[in-house]
Order: sequence, then C-alpha cells, then structure tokens
Amino acid sequence: MWLPLLGVFIWLAWAGWNEYQKLEAYRAWAESFEKAKYDIYAVLGQNGESITWGKPTRSGPINLQTFSLQDVRSLQLLVNNKPIDIENPVSQGKVVLEFIFSESKNIKVPFTDIDLAINWYKYLDSIRTHAN
Repeated sequence: MWLPLLGVFIWLAWAGWNEYQKLEAYRAWAESFEKAKYDIYAVLGQNGESITWGKPTRSGPINLQTFSLQDVRSLQLLVNNKPIDIENPVSQGKVVLEFIFSESKNIKVPFTDIDLAINWYKYLDSIRTHAN
C-alpha cells in the first residue's frame, strides 16, 4: 500500500518541479515584453504592435511565432471552435484567441481561462484599431 503512495508522491513532486521550471523560463522570456501571459497551453508577449507566441517548456518557450498587429484584419474569440459574444461570454469551454489575416492563414492562440482571453482580446483589439 505504501509503495503506490510513494509513487504518487514522487510523480506529484516531479510535476510540480516541472511546472516551476516552465514558469521560471517564462519569467525570463517575458521580461522583454510590455505585456505577457503564461498558461499551460501557450505564452504570449506584446511589444507595441508586435505579438510573439509559442508553447511553454522547461527550457523556455518553443515554436515561437512573431507577427504585427498591423497585418491582422480582425480578432475573434472562439469557445469550442465557435465565435462568442464578448459582452455575454460562455462560462466554460476550450477558448482560443484567433488572429485573422488578409491572406488565408489564421493564428489561434489557446487560453485556459475565458476571462483572461477576453481581457487580451479587448487589449489587443484596442491597440490594433488605434494603429490603423
């Protein structure tokens, strides 16, 4: 009985250490941005009209992509792959902030929290509309 409990404890300690390492790597990465967000799905950083996002790892964010808000035609929030009304959002579901470009590609940045995604949507949309 004690051996499975010890295994669970070791796994929990490793998972906590792993997440701490990701958070520390994010903290160092985020220092160069005006505003940044971290969650288990994605990191997002903003400097002026420049947006950088990627996937968090213990050694720092990977698969980083950078683009300009000037190239973004519009933004939309999707919950469970459906657009939502920002003023009357749903309370749960898989949330994604989608950047829609003039060309056929779109970038979808996942979020764990709908309220955080709404705040980023409003913030980035205000920067985008003031720049254009």
